[in-house]
Amino acid sequence: MRERTNLVTAMLIVLAASVVVGQTQAPKSQPWTAEWITAPGVPQKDEVVLHFRKLIQLPQKPEHFLVDVSADNEFILYVNQQRAGSGPSHSDLAHWRYETYDLAALLHAGENILAATLWNFGTHAAIRQMSDRVGFLVHGEGPSERIADTDLTWEVKQEKAIETIRPKMENQYYAAEPGQRLDGAKFDWAWSSGSGRSDSRSDSWTKPVSLGRAALRGTTDAPNNWQLTADSLPAMQFTETAAGRVVRVSGIGATTGTPVQNFTVSAHASASILLDNSQLTTAYPALTVSGGEGSTVRLTYSEALVNDNGEKGNRNQIEGKHITGLQDEFLPGGCHSCEFMPLAWRNWRFLQLDVQTGDQALQIEKLSAWFTAFPFTVRADFKSDSDFLTPIWDVGWRTALLDAHDTYMDTPYWERLQYVGDTRIQALISYAVAGEDRLARQAIQSFNDSRIPDGLTQSRYPSSLVQMIPTFSLLWVGMVHDFWMYRDDPDFVRGQIPGTRAVLEWFLSRQRSDSLIGKISWWPFVDWGKDFSDGMPPQEENGGSSVITLQMIEALRYAAEMETELGDRAVAEKYRTAATRAATAVQKLCWNQQYGLLADTPAQTHFSQHANILGVWLDVIPPSQQKSVLTKILSTSDSGFTATGQVPAMTAATYYFRFYLARAVEHADMGDQYLQLLGPWREMLSLGLSTWAESPEPTRSDSHAWSAHPNYDLLTIVAGIRPKSAGFKTILIEPHLGNVNHVSAAMPIPQGMVKVEYNRAGNGFQAVISLPKGASGDLVWRTDKFAIHEGRQTLALR
Repeated sequence: MRERTNLVTAMLIVLAASVVVGQTQAPKSQPWTAEWITAPGVPQKDEVVLHFRKLIQLPQKPEHFLVDVSADNEFILYVNQQRAGSGPSHSDLAHWRYETYDLAALLHAGENILAATLWNFGTHAAIRQMSDRVGFLVHGEGPSERIADTDLTWEVKQEKAIETIRPKMENQYYAAEPGQRLDGAKFDWAWSSGSGRSDSRSDSWTKPVSLGRAALRGTTDAPNNWQLTADSLPAMQFTETAAGRVVRVSGIGATTGTPVQNFTVSAHASASILLDNSQLTTAYPALTVSGGEGSTVRLTYSEALVNDNGEKGNRNQIEGKHITGLQDEFLPGGCHSCEFMPLAWRNWRFLQLDVQTGDQALQIEKLSAWFTAFPFTVRADFKSDSDFLTPIWDVGWRTALLDAHDTYMDTPYWERLQYVGDTRIQALISYAVAGEDRLARQAIQSFNDSRIPDGLTQSRYPSSLVQMIPTFSLLWVGMVHDFWMYRDDPDFVRGQIPGTRAVLEWFLSRQRSDSLIGKISWWPFVDWGKDFSDGMPPQEENGGSSVITLQMIEALRYAAEMETELGDRAVAEKYRTAATRAATAVQKLCWNQQYGLLADTPAQTHFSQHANILGVWLDVIPPSQQKSVLTKILSTSDSGFTATGQVPAMTAATYYFRFYLARAVEHADMGDQYLQLLGPWREMLSLGLSTWAESPEPTRSDSHAWSAHPNYDLLTIVAGIRPKSAGFKTILIEPHLGNVNHVSAAMPIPQGMVKVEYNRAGNGFQAVISLPKGASGDLVWRTDKFAIHEGRQTLALR
């Protein structure tokens, strides 16, 4: 919360001058003198909101003023009533993040006020929020900045006007931030203005109490549980944008098609204003009002409207539908031009204001939003003469962007949790579209840090609740291998190898004597297949799942490649031998000769697309039979095989697992059929979705980044740009153009940009390929192979 008069000026200054610089600083080895502080007498592990402030005197405007800032749970930092930053990035106690800011541009000679809002929502916090207890920290990096250190010279007050609202989500799993209620009559709107300049509620300021000296990770005998590490990520985007346009209104004279501004709700009245942002967004809503003593404003956020049966239908349709979802409440209390902004960002396409006034009218001056997400720069490009591929590209990137903040996340509305299965796909999109790996490094290392003593990674991390999906540990091995291939940093990959070994030893110890995987405990999730029990493929009493065994084979082969180049060749040979035995077992015990398909277990009573997709991709199904198997898969629906009726029903892959279907189709030399796989995405477009859904209708989530893999596929399968060797040291270009006549694409790699253009010419294509300096590789077209080199070259593809 801030006074409106400071908001725009603050943002323009901060975006230019208050920069997160921690990742560029030299390692900090000297003991810190700053102390973790909190308020006396407040709950240490339950819900609480605190304000901190300190007046500092500067003889002149500094050239630089570097401070490290952290909090448990989270903070917003202000300098002279201007927002300087927020954080920290989410992590665990053993790697607790601090943000580094250069505050010089916000400071001046004379008196300056440093201030912060801190909150710890305790048991009401989002599941991704790990915590020890409420605490705040500022550390000045040099002697002149030590004046900013948190110690007993700061002031603190508890903010009792803010409390959380637990979301009411009917029969749906909700794990993200709670709603928030702000009582404006109790709130000190001038709290950050400095000692002696607050309002009548300023008498609640007091001296803080110390929780002990701050300690960097690795410090001997640290006095508290926060082992501090520098945040390696840049500041998240924070850009003013529209909140949406009015599409339905009652109780007030407002015009549809306009933004919310300069509306008055008379005394003893109610009004409702529904906004449509036209596309999903992740942003902080900012509502500015005046007056309204005794009034209540409720903000409801939703991905989509629903009818009376709870069905979403076409997202663009408004009539006959209503909003339901996460809510904030604001009680203005008669304040003047005061702004309500929740502490956590929200996710919405539709946002509804419901207003009930008391004895005083309420003037709604403005509702805007501040967009936030990871600050990706789109470097890739994909264009074609196919009219449906452009919206698929645009919607896919929007989905990937909204699901990337200080961690990747499965869904920005429902969970905000960084899961391995989702994140592997998200990282590949980041490499291919943005040439960016900072968020992926964070994720890979976080999953490694999450490993339990058994050796497995947790399914999602950071997370205050432990959840184990052993199959996701196998996908993490694949995620490390993906990084090795697409990014040029073998030392980072080498640092993950002890973790990949621990994961694979856990699985190898559970191989049966026949080399299939034994019974897997916890939650061996694979996909939300309709007859998979809670996403799990069938297992027999002693295991024997072909799907899980195939996922282990993939991880073993990837690990063998990395061990050969970066680790231990003997370990690599062990993995290759285990993978070969497992592949032989799957083919021998699960191949059904009658149907020409892999079954899900040796009992051969259940079949899925998943087993056959992986069987093709990993060559467990011999190449001579792969096209036949995929033809059956591509001819099936959720109810089973429809082409000849000669095979049993198969569990169909949903949007997520169709990522692996695309790999199998390309591997079997059927890549020209890839564009036909995009039917489900075209269907989502016809339903008015602005981001890709979690699963086919009825879907819980309208934004799930695991469904955004067409962006990666269009660059790597259709345009055909892929690494031929680790670190993209050599390049393979193998396009699959289907029935399009023109494709142009560009993709960033560590050496620069790869650009391709294909134009149909007679029975083939003319290809123009441009590689960055020092790059080389091969272009493969059907049975032909051409050597390619740096610079521009034109080839005839027949």
